[in-house]
Amino acid sequence: MKILKLLNKKYLTIITIFFLITVNSFSEDKPVDIWNIDKKEIEENSISEEEASNSDKNITSNNVDVFNMNSISNDNIIEVDNSLDSNVIKLIGLYDPEDYGLKIDMWSNSNGDQLKYLFSNLAKIDLSEDAANIMNIILLTNSYPPKKNINNKDFLKIKSDWLIKHNNLKLIEEYLINNEIIDLHPDLSKYLVDKFLSKSEPDKACEIFKKNSNPIQNEYLSKFNIYCLINDGKKEEAQLFFDLKKELGFSEKYFENKLNYLFGFTTVIDNSISEKSILDFHLAHITNPGFSFEPNENTNPLIWRYLSASNLLYKINEIDLEELDKINLIEYATHNKNYDEDELFEIYKRFQFNINQFLNIEDTFKTLTNIESRALLYQRILLESDTNKKIELIKILKELFTKDNIAEAFDNKLKDLLQSLELEQISSKHTSFYLNYIDNDQTKQKKIRYNDDLIHQSKLIKYFGGDYNKSKIEKDLNNFLKKIKKNKKYILSKKDIIVIESLKSDGIKIDKKYSNLYEILDSEMPTDIQVMINNNETASAMLRIIEVIGQDNLEMLDEDTLFFIISALNQLNIDVIRNNILLKVLPLKV
Repeated sequence: MKILKLLNKKYLTIITIFFLITVNSFSEDKPVDIWNIDKKEIEENSISEEEASNSDKNITSNNVDVFNMNSISNDNIIEVDNSLDSNVIKLIGLYDPEDYGLKIDMWSNSNGDQLKYLFSNLAKIDLSEDAANIMNIILLTNSYPPKKNINNKDFLKIKSDWLIKHNNLKLIEEYLINNEIIDLHPDLSKYLVDKFLSKSEPDKACEIFKKNSNPIQNEYLSKFNIYCLINDGKKEEAQLFFDLKKELGFSEKYFENKLNYLFGFTTVIDNSISEKSILDFHLAHITNPGFSFEPNENTNPLIWRYLSASNLLYKINEIDLEELDKINLIEYATHNKNYDEDELFEIYKRFQFNINQFLNIEDTFKTLTNIESRALLYQRILLESDTNKKIELIKILKELFTKDNIAEAFDNKLKDLLQSLELEQISSKHTSFYLNYIDNDQTKQKKIRYNDDLIHQSKLIKYFGGDYNKSKIEKDLNNFLKKIKKNKKYILSKKDIIVIESLKSDGIKIDKKYSNLYEILDSEMPTDIQVMINNNETASAMLRIIEVIGQDNLEMLDEDTLFFIISALNQLNIDVIRNNILLKVLPLKV
């Protein structure tokens, strides 16, 4: 047996440990479930809030921007026990509760049935970036899981489903690696490695295995790990694990044939190609110097992406323009982000048209196939010098893509074309289209201009960024209110009241003589959110707030909605998230 030729003292130790672990798992017929914990044991083993609070005194807490979460420290992982076969509860997350003004028990009082209902509603919404960022914070903050009508396995699946839906690979990678839960979250782990491999980034796909110290029991992930060892030049170690899998009953001829080629045991090329998984497909590619594959409409999107990333898809100059079916397939692949958008439009540029077709484009494009129409319109847009004529043609081209349900194939190119135009030269009838589709990232860089005639635009809002001490802001606020009381023409807006109420919530005192400047109606807070707050169901209340924000960016919320969101956060004492929302929606930016 091959393994006998490779064993030395180092590998004998490895094989012994691995064999004992694996045999134990097989004898039980399933992996150890750390979440199947007796309630009494959880109560005995969980650290108390008081203990957690005391232990956190040595951790420096910064007011991290709610909407910038690229830097995550390993020190923020709260863990009662590292052992997968321990019955001690393990807190799984990325952020320390104090980072965002949250508490370790924020899920404890929530009802699982209600949570499932809320998550079901949220799954149907295409959340805005702002809402999604708040969701990340709520789900990935270290905290005790909910206990009522939901088990920890289901709660983890909710986190996993959310991360998969929103496709933040960096966040998924940090979540899996920092918590060492690769095998506990097999679907999420498989999603991550498949995504990286589909981008032709095998080294990136293998990164999570390098940083994992726990046994991998999932069949697919264990195969991927063996491949990663080979990819990393650790063939002997890979051979050990593979031989062990075979001894324990693993039998898959396709996988073994590909590995034998990579091990160097054979030079015979196996031409078979499996589309069962992206790993299988990748193995077919790297073990065949003459590899060739032509996708079709039923080809897995992961394989489409892999072919594109590996430069194995159609070359622009090799595509026969008469093969409209193939070009249509490329359009759909571009729509699904599996083919480069620039290359699609380079194909459009290869089509040949006469001068009359260009001059009479409004009529002639209608007589062509949809593909030829898009090609004609795109070429004419490139030639057009008149701004309003150009944007009219862009609108028609956009409609053609939308009509054929491939709108995303004209995504980046649309923004590029619009950015070449000057807003001042665009007629009013085209302005809304222009503003709706142009990339407005520049607006995020605008500077704040303070207006000391309005409370919500004055320098008072600097307090929410930490630039105002309490004694000074108390004095300045009361002086402002004094001016308002004297000025009968000044009407307090909802945003003004939001600022005042938030300051009061933080302990800023205002003189009693100014208490009658405005009144707050109980009806302004949705009843269900208020009930959640009263019952200390912090996480549930936050999920409802996220649902309210929904598809809207925070700047788009009306004042009434913003008022009850901030009021809820004040009652929950979630100041960090509140402050970042206020700093995003209140200042005048120029």
